Amino acid sequence: MFNLEKTDDKTNARAGIVKTDHGDIETPIFMPVGTLGTVKTLHQKELLDPVKAQIILGNTYHLYLRPGMEIMEKAGGLHRFMNWDKPMLTDSGGYQVFSLSQQRKIKEEGAEFKSHIDGSKHLFTPENTVDIQRVIGADIIMAFDECTPYPCDFAYAKNSLALTHRWLERGLKAFEKTSSKYGHKQFFAPIVQGSTYKDLRIESAKYIAEKDVEINAIGGLSVGEPAEEMYEMSGLVCEHLPLDKPRYLMGVGTPANLLENIALGIDMFDCVLPTRNARHGMLYTTEGIINIKNAKWKDDFTPIDASLDCPTSQTHTKAYLRHLFISKESLGAQIASIQNLTFFLWLVNEARRQIIAGEFSAWKDTMVNRISVRL
Repeated sequence: MFNLEKTDDKTNARAGIVKTDHGDIETPIFMPVGTLGTVKTLHQKELLDPVKAQIILGNTYHLYLRPGMEIMEKAGGLHRFMNWDKPMLTDSGGYQVFSLSQQRKIKEEGAEFKSHIDGSKHLFTPENTVDIQRVIGADIIMAFDECTPYPCDFAYAKNSLALTHRWLERGLKAFEKTSSKYGHKQFFAPIVQGSTYKDLRIESAKYIAEKDVEINAIGGLSVGEPAEEMYEMSGLVCEHLPLDKPRYLMGVGTPANLLENIALGIDMFDCVLPTRNARHGMLYTTEGIINIKNAKWKDDFTPIDASLDCPTSQTHTKAYLRHLFISKESLGAQIASIQNLTFFLWLVNEARRQIIAGEFSAWKDTMVNRISVRL
């Protein structure tokens, strides 16, 4: 599944290719989040150009509730349902279930929860989340795990980790007993947990490495802990995960988070941040961060981001985009989302280019400072 092409001499940054039946994915890569079969405000053709997305996400919890698995299977899976013929990954729904702290109950069998839509009761188990993701049909599907909150005490984190590992064994068995419904290969990804406790993270990373699956994920970070703790845990886990398998850090993060974690050896990322913040007028650009609602942009007729290879960003001005937001026109959120996602994809692609050229370390340090500035 994974071809490792180059490792940076001064950091642990890697360039590689993840191979799926729906196409190759060049790493490092950022994956736009399409929770309900749509990356909010964007059409699929815009994800292809100018964003240049190579893989997107769907979410098991949300798709299971709506439109439901009967419709999904009749459609032939999510690829056909949303007309997306590139690779796709689905989160098992664990994070969403456990975020419903007042509406769920965790037990050995799985997690009982109430739908946020109509209050109906449901049960997710390691087995049925595999079955659901078989119906959705993503190329990469995730194990069902418990995402611990931050902070949490050591005893809770240890017990949670043991449960996650027991669930993983059950999920792997369910995956091995079933097959893809739509003729393409699916890969199953276990998830390293352990909160911010070093010994638990090492234990989990070693346990998961022994499973020798094609891809490994790291969860339970970017949930409120300081960035330095995230980096410490991420780097520690990478020391114990196989070199020849892609590493996916779930739910991360800011542009600076991406670059720092790439330097630690992470290959794949996803986060709602670029599109969610875009809808609130926060833009990520090659020169820094812009709050387009600020009055300083009302008569700035320069392009949104002249340096980004994106016609949308080069042809629309900051003044016009601010006008759209102040006027509450939906086009504003669309343009801002295109800008942010195009920038995120440009950033990881440029990181890949720098790794291959042997110049990643110095470039990363310069770029982190530049893109973190508030303009």
